[in-house]
Amino acid sequence: MRHVEHVMGTVFSFDVRLPSGTGRETLAPADAVSEAVSEAVAWLHRVDEIFSTYRPDSPVSRLGRGEIGLADCPPEITHVLDLCESVTEVSGGYFTARPGGRLDPSGLVKGWAVERASLILTRAGAVNHCVNGGGDVRLAGSSAPGHPWRVGVAHPLRPGGLAAVVAGRDLAVATSGTAERGPHILDPLTGRPATELASITLVGESLTLVDAYATAAFAMGSAARRWVERLDGVEAFAVTTSGATWHTSGFPHALPSFPRR
Repeated sequence: MRHVEHVMGTVFSFDVRLPSGTGRETLAPADAVSEAVSEAVAWLHRVDEIFSTYRPDSPVSRLGRGEIGLADCPPEITHVLDLCESVTEVSGGYFTARPGGRLDPSGLVKGWAVERASLILTRAGAVNHCVNGGGDVRLAGSSAPGHPWRVGVAHPLRPGGLAAVVAGRDLAVATSGTAERGPHILDPLTGRPATELASITLVGESLTLVDAYATAAFAMGSAARRWVERLDGVEAFAVTTSGATWHTSGFPHALPSFPRR
């Protein structure tokens, strides 16, 4: 079963596959899976309504302007800001929920929303699925019995090309870079756009963390390699602005799809 939804300013895709070792369409009845996808889509729209910084009437926008306090906001905002604070601490300040001084936890929200959407599907019995939210991907189970999921990492300097392919099951994959939005990620320590990397892709188990860590790692530039090496269960693959690549020592699932120079 496949579904595409336009929300949160990007495209979300759902791909539910056969469960490993069976010939049935899914471990849950088809109507239950359809209901789960609908629930996940509704969840994404709720997240957009709460966290959109483009909507002046969203709770996060009103909170940022000081019109309301945390006690007046949906509980999701307190939860997300607590997560952001934790990532800020782990990253030494390279991740912030206030880039440029303005409240904007978007660097964590999308991955967090996709992870929750994936959990909704899993609880409904759809244990083999892929949820892709604008390049932030949660892979559950496998694509087919005995076959891992494969996710292409877009090359930031070669439109239409791939920099690598990540293969595996039960993975979270997130990329931060300049390919789609230009130099939009600021180094919170200098206040200037981060320019050392063209893109960095992180792989781990939690998309909430991998998404936020990818934002922090991009801001760090070359220093990200040593930082990611110290993170438990997270690996990285990066493309520099010169086109060179590097990856952390435990990145066995990245298969470069182009000749290195």
